[in-house]
Amino acid sequence: MSEYTPEPPSSPAAEPMAAAAPVPAPSNPAQQRQRASQLAQALRLELHKALIGQNAVVDDVLTALIAGGHVLIEGVPGLGKTLLVRALARCFGGEFARIQFTPDLMPSDITGHAVYDLQSEQFKLRKGPVFTNLLLADEINRAPAKTQAALLEVMQERQVTLEGRALAVPLPFMVLATQNPIEQEGTYPLPEAELDRFMLKLRMDYPEQAEELSMVRQVTRSTRADMLDVSPLRTLLQAKDLLAMQKIASDLPLDEQVLDYAVRLARATRTWPGLILGAGPRASIALVRGGRARALLRGGDFVLPDDIKGCALAVLRHRVRLAPELDIEGLSVDQVLQQLLDQVPAPRL
Repeated sequence: MSEYTPEPPSSPAAEPMAAAAPVPAPSNPAQQRQRASQLAQALRLELHKALIGQNAVVDDVLTALIAGGHVLIEGVPGLGKTLLVRALARCFGGEFARIQFTPDLMPSDITGHAVYDLQSEQFKLRKGPVFTNLLLADEINRAPAKTQAALLEVMQERQVTLEGRALAVPLPFMVLATQNPIEQEGTYPLPEAELDRFMLKLRMDYPEQAEELSMVRQVTRSTRADMLDVSPLRTLLQAKDLLAMQKIASDLPLDEQVLDYAVRLARATRTWPGLILGAGPRASIALVRGGRARALLRGGDFVLPDDIKGCALAVLRHRVRLAPELDIEGLSVDQVLQQLLDQVPAPRL
């Protein structure tokens, strides 16, 4: 049986200073965008209290959160992947659940199953940990493809079919999955259909020397062994605030030339030399959603080509496949995609 840990939101009575003001709904759209942007930037600052360095990764996770997408975070053990998700859950007042993926994990351990009740002599549905707002799928590539496939329906349709009944999950809903590099022993590669449902794939690298010094100094002062404590973080937004923020981001103005740029980037991967598999239409959609989220995060009133370009690597890297000859030469997917981004012309606004 899977081990998972639901974490209910903190009680306002127990933490009077924990909750920030919710996103208001003024009649002026500009004021609405400004308030939402301020809340997103406050959330970024709060996350940096727990995670030292990794600025780009934090921004990308917030981009996916605002855009309503899912995130796959890849990196070697000990870089703070799980810590980042736990910190985000601490700052979010909705429901949070964690699933530790293991080789013996069953699909029903994720989605739930029917249990026979002796008293009523009927089957009752027992919902799994997937019925939450933020779902941490820890070390997702430790489970075989059959178990990973249990997430396909809920990631795309925000519902789970149990015993022939379609049950909706709470909104907002976001999967934050972590995985160690595929070369590690005892892992299973993620199916292409599942990879495509992740809006972003992020790579966590080793911290800089100054950041690692600060991290070691802070952790060794803590009484929590080798992990940073997320309990001092404030709860900045509730589920309704996040839904409002996502709606504001989706309404940000987008010039037709910028929309065309996003589509051209995705389509270019299908014929680019060195790529034998290009990105599908989900990539074009993710580029536009990600661009709007990044624009809101920086406090912009409309989407710039740089907002699209800024999230392009994270959107495309898991949706394309490198040609074997380039892989042998030591080139990476990111290097080929960077060449594409440098050569596909961006509009001038």
